[in-house]
Amino acid sequence: MDELEIVEREQGLHKDLTKAQVVMIGLGGAIGTGLFMGAGLAIGYAGPAVLVSYAIAAFIAVAMVLSLSEMAVMHPTAGSFGTYAELYLNPWAGFIVRYTYWFAQIIAIGGEAVAAGVYMTYWFPEAPVWLWSLGFAFIVLYVNARSVGNFGTVEYWFAVIKVTAIVLFIVLGAANVFGLGLPAVGVDNLYKLPGGFMPHGFYGVWMAVILALFSFVGIELIAVTSGEVPNPEIAIPAALRTMAIRLFLFYVLALGIVLAFVPWTETGATVVEQSPFVRVLVHTGIPYAAGIMNFVVISAALSSMNTNVYLCSRMLFSLSRGSYAPTMLGHLSKAGVPVVATMLSGVFILLCACLSKFTPLAYNYLFGIAIFGAIIVWIVILLSHLRFRARHKLEDLPVRMPFFPYIQIVALGLLGAILITMAVDADWNTAWIVGLPWLVLLTAGYFIWKIRNPVAVAAQ
Repeated sequence: MDELEIVEREQGLHKDLTKAQVVMIGLGGAIGTGLFMGAGLAIGYAGPAVLVSYAIAAFIAVAMVLSLSEMAVMHPTAGSFGTYAELYLNPWAGFIVRYTYWFAQIIAIGGEAVAAGVYMTYWFPEAPVWLWSLGFAFIVLYVNARSVGNFGTVEYWFAVIKVTAIVLFIVLGAANVFGLGLPAVGVDNLYKLPGGFMPHGFYGVWMAVILALFSFVGIELIAVTSGEVPNPEIAIPAALRTMAIRLFLFYVLALGIVLAFVPWTETGATVVEQSPFVRVLVHTGIPYAAGIMNFVVISAALSSMNTNVYLCSRMLFSLSRGSYAPTMLGHLSKAGVPVVATMLSGVFILLCACLSKFTPLAYNYLFGIAIFGAIIVWIVILLSHLRFRARHKLEDLPVRMPFFPYIQIVALGLLGAILITMAVDADWNTAWIVGLPWLVLLTAGYFIWKIRNPVAVAAQ
């Protein structure tokens, strides 16, 4: 099967997303609990040096997203990196990466639902977390079952809320830290506490990279939207070029404020119970400020859930159109939405959200499993891009990333090192315990599929 045939089999989705919506959807997918809640775990590992951790993670994200940008402009499809893996590596890689990403995002959405439920205990401490989690999951499934235009509008405003809140948080925090019209808090908390700037050494910094990396997961969403944008050759590069920079500034500046304002020993955590951003605003003494920020972080979790449900449905849609999943998952509603794929994803999301009923460590467990799948996907994206460049002439590329292939090689090395670290660390080996059998199961499933579908295999 040639490039054109692989791309054309995913036709039928409505091109109703605007450039502005694509940019905000990308931000919405990547600014979620990784910043507002996962940051507490990262600070617990690295202390103030968590800023270095996020810089390392941002480098990897930039390498991945620029590589993805080149391929997305050449091949705008809903299957995105799964289709590219099939096209430039082999069908097995395309099969593995799409199912793995679907699995990772299902877990991540469950984690976001649990986090949103935890946030609600700020106002309703007696209400069970699992009840809120299920309610929020039903809301985002309803939104995703409607037209992609409605999804884009909802997600646009979700993203506007949290981006505006982050900017205001940075401005208000900077005024407190540097004394701009207010008594100066200063930056002593960044280096004068016991242990200094790097209280747990480079080990702590490196472990925090795992959490920081997860904060950038979702940035690849923009490439998935390429099949539902009228002019992907214009919208996708513009969105991807600025996305990693914006996220880096949001994360580093916001976390810098958190660390300067409140001692890291108070904001860091091994079990997440409250967002460090809410803790900062509690310290300011501003009436209702903490409650407002809690509302913002809930909307951030819902926004991230919303975009990730979109991702899950498009991955199943792509798998179905490639004959790797049941045909019904590739059916589109009159509004151009793969409703069956959305609902099937929803069943698994609800199961993950229910996990919070059985253990208070639910968010931590879901987090570790999701990051394993995300790292595998990013590795495949970078490998696909190396083969993509080998097959295409440089002058034929509408978008070109700088410093090829050095950035990809360094990023691949860092991702490999992170996977090894997760395998040997007791706090993270749960990801391998679940992730490795999943890859083995998928591989077995792929070869069973090949045996049972000789016609589809011959067409590849």
